[in-house]
Amino acid sequence: MAGLNRGSFLLPRLLAALAFLAPLTVLAQAEDARCEYSYGGETHTLHVAASQTPFKVPAKAVGSWFLFRALVDEVPDAAPGPLAALKTYVYVARDSGPVLIHQGVFPWPVSEIPERPFGFTGLHRVYEPESDGEFEYWCSTLPTTEGAR
Repeated sequence: MAGLNRGSFLLPRLLAALAFLAPLTVLAQAEDARCEYSYGGETHTLHVAASQTPFKVPAKAVGSWFLFRALVDEVPDAAPGPLAALKTYVYVARDSGPVLIHQGVFPWPVSEIPERPFGFTGLHRVYEPESDGEFEYWCSTLPTTEGAR
């Protein structure tokens, strides 16, 4: 043990621990999202949380024509990866029930967050065919600490 000091034993262990924890901190910082949506001259923000039961996430009424639903779809008991996704749905409200007119699926968690004005989804415009209404939305990551406010 001559010539070896305590630091030479701790450094490799510390580096191994940091290598293991680094991906976890990235996921913890970006596990929720927010979607900005506009209709009829009004803009609102929807906090989007992870869900293991995506069919229970309700759609939000937007005006009298649209319904908007967004969720981070997680696979139970699986690490985030190719099966996890941020999913968006835009429906038109009909007397006979909602009709899906737009669906977006985006890999989750976001591996790179580009510096662009409309988040990682880009700007989406959806049109209602009968009323000629225009619904716009885009989504960006939301650090967990911000979503807990």
